[in-house]
This record gives sequence, C-alpha cells and structure tokens, in this order.
Amino acid sequence: MKRLCGLMIFCIGAGMVCTLIFPKSFFMVLLAVACLILGYNLFCSG
Repeated sequence: MKRLCGLMIFCIGAGMVCTLIFPKSFFMVLLAVACLILGYNLFCSG
C-alpha cells in the first residue's frame, strides 16, 4: 500500500513539474518538489 501511495504522489509531483514550465509561484515549485521526494521515498522504502 505504501508503494501505491508513493507512486501516486510521485506521479502528481511529476505532473505538477510538467505544468510548471513557467512557474507561477515559489510555493507551487516547493509543493511539486515535496511531492516528488515524498513519493520517491514511499515507493522505494516499501
């Protein structure tokens, strides 16, 4: 289950990075990076 949640969060973060070609705000960039890191950690530790 942790792997599935990690994969979902990672994909959300990757999608956010793809839409942030022209970043709207610094908060959105931080949120995308946080999703990528959290998803990667959940996916790889499970």
